[in-house]
Amino acid sequence: MALILSRRLGALRNIMTQMKTIQPYCSSVTAGRQHINGIQLYYEKTGIGKHAVLLIPGALGSTLTDFGPQLKSLNKEMFTIVGLDPRGYGRSRPPERDFPLDFFERDAKDAVDLMKALGFGRFSLLGWSDGGITGLVVAARNPELIHKMVVWGSNAHVSQQDLSIYHAISDVSQWSARMRKPMEDMYGAEVFPKIWKAWVDGISQFAHRPEGSICKELLPQICCPTLIIHGEKDPMLPSFHPQYLLKHIKGSSLHVIPEGKHNLHLRFAAEFNKIVQDFLTE
Repeated sequence: MALILSRRLGALRNIMTQMKTIQPYCSSVTAGRQHINGIQLYYEKTGIGKHAVLLIPGALGSTLTDFGPQLKSLNKEMFTIVGLDPRGYGRSRPPERDFPLDFFERDAKDAVDLMKALGFGRFSLLGWSDGGITGLVVAARNPELIHKMVVWGSNAHVSQQDLSIYHAISDVSQWSARMRKPMEDMYGAEVFPKIWKAWVDGISQFAHRPEGSICKELLPQICCPTLIIHGEKDPMLPSFHPQYLLKHIKGSSLHVIPEGKHNLHLRFAAEFNKIVQDFLTE
């Protein structure tokens, strides 16, 4: 058992490094800030297409760390692509990030209000990990606004197995300097461990809710076409999570990438982008 846990921890640390590696992207991306719900929310935008697409990053993530290949390579003629830094993350600071029990609902409201402020009455969503959870809430709460949705690395509840995974990577002092560097570059060596520990505590609190629900009760309210993508080798997301989403989101579909891990949209960017573009335009 100790050997299995050690191997799992090593795999998780490796994924955390890879998934937060800063990705360069093209200079056609423009940046800005909008005053949204009492804060200055940072966003980046590219493309001139009529189909607006919102990118929502994962835990502690930003457009810079999480979506370089998508901002660079998704079709700029078909889509107008917007990436946001959620409040307290990346360049949407201040405020300091916190994790009340409704933080996904809060992030969802920020995302919708940002798109409205930018003039988009209807849009599609791409959500990774925590960003996918936020996307699920957005789609359930605002069915009239969402055209299509793609989520990957996301869960609607927290199980005991998930708790073990979260706590295995909670102490960043156990990570190598190379693994810590991207987040230390973004947040600083003193602040990053505090935010990461707060995230672990924040996501873990859902385990105390009935059935560990984050947003299970909202899934039947989602009516937009939904594509769930899963990396078969994802050490951070047990396969029962995408299966649960598939079962409870009406009309959804599941695409499995056999060699994919948690950062499949970075590791297999060309394949991922093609899957997404085909889905959004079909």
